[in-house]
Amino acid sequence: MAKLYSQNPKREKIKRNPKQETVDFLLNYSKALNVLKFNNMNFETVLN
Repeated sequence: MAKLYSQNPKREKIKRNPKQETVDFLLNYSKALNVLKFNNMNFETVLN
């Protein structure tokens, strides 16, 4: 009989939340990211 690895009753579901520092970093990076589309090309620059 095949062993089902996707179902593991022993593992508890752990709710993981990111640190506020990580969220701030990603938001600031997305604000600084500039994407310029020219013909079929995309140019990505970070404005920092």
